[in-house]
Amino acid sequence: MVDPTSDLEEDVDEESAPGCAACGDPALGAGHRTITWVDGTDVVHRHFCSEACRAAWDDERPSADD
Repeated sequence: MVDPTSDLEEDVDEESAPGCAACGDPALGAGHRTITWVDGTDVVHRHFCSEACRAAWDDERPSADD
């Protein structure tokens, strides 16, 4: 099933998949995770190939206290 909230469709291959923000590997498949936030008027996405890479990511999102 295609996730209707994702711009990655079922037929994405390794060459067209976004790179993992932590390790650079293709971020696709069942382990794929995405973090999305709004920065001013821009929507920013970071893709991850696994939950482990997502947890290891140096979170660059602005804090709520800023």
